[in-house]
Amino acid sequence: MNRSSTGVEQTPTVRVLEAAARQSLHAPSVFNTQPWRWRVTPDALELRADPDRQLAHTDPDARLLTLSCGAALHHARVSLTAAGWAVTVERMPDPGDPALLARLRATGPADLDVPAGRLVDAIPRRRSDRRAYGDRPVPEPVLARLTDAVEAEGAHLHVVRPDQMPMLAVSTGRAADAELADPAYREELRRWTNRPADSGDGVPAATAVRPAPRRVPVRDYAPGGAAGLSAGADFDRGAAYLILFGERDEPAAWLRGGEALSALLLTATAEGLASAPLSDAIELAWPRRMMRDLLAGIGAPYLVVRVGWGPDAELPPAPRRTPADVIEVVAPPE
Repeated sequence: MNRSSTGVEQTPTVRVLEAAARQSLHAPSVFNTQPWRWRVTPDALELRADPDRQLAHTDPDARLLTLSCGAALHHARVSLTAAGWAVTVERMPDPGDPALLARLRATGPADLDVPAGRLVDAIPRRRSDRRAYGDRPVPEPVLARLTDAVEAEGAHLHVVRPDQMPMLAVSTGRAADAELADPAYREELRRWTNRPADSGDGVPAATAVRPAPRRVPVRDYAPGGAAGLSAGADFDRGAAYLILFGERDEPAAWLRGGEALSALLLTATAEGLASAPLSDAIELAWPRRMMRDLLAGIGAPYLVVRVGWGPDAELPPAPRRTPADVIEVVAPPE
């Protein structure tokens, strides 16, 4: 391969592209379904949705599936950028193949991108921390940086005001109650919280948090009391609740929203914050309308994210699928 004066190859190897796909396996996803597949060719990475991993009842429109895949796309993008590559992305490149969500190419060497390197360093450290956060508020300059990270990805962020918190709490709580009353939801929850030991996915009871008083209810991933983690002594008093939203409510916008979600969560991790996506109030139509009301009707809500200062005790890692399960290499590595 030809190399630049900095020692970076002029065109990426299959091995470089595969390494970026491997980084994406750390991305967050609804119920930890990891609903993506990668195809590595000599000149591109192709991201595909895995419809077999769609939550047919909880996510019938594939909104959360597409957001999850967008997060994986952003992880791969910043990994290539941090490694010194200029990157182009074709989103939804084939109208006849809706499962093909993106085609990512590294087009040549680029200058060192320090911010991208900071995000890549955060990838293995990021966890969805469902425990309670402390009383210390998130500083305004940090919230501004989170907003900038989201805006750079083509989405928007609304920081829920104190006067809006009751609507968020009530909407989330009632949505959770409505879902738990639905046998189809309970079966879907059971399926993804009782996975085979070698599946590398789902939300095992060991990583679930026991119910406790919270400013905004947190999904119970272990109904019946089998959760392995305590919420802790705090009550989320210092937590900030952020609504990730966009201008359109369609698959192409959801994909960009997922990229913005990844940027938000990785930036929060780099800032030392704990974070956890909250999708309850987005999964049903009526609480989603209430989230839109919190935005004064100016956008389509994609997800709520809680950020704050979490407990010091380290979380157990979430299960992850193996690269062989997710990544198809169609050309031999060099």
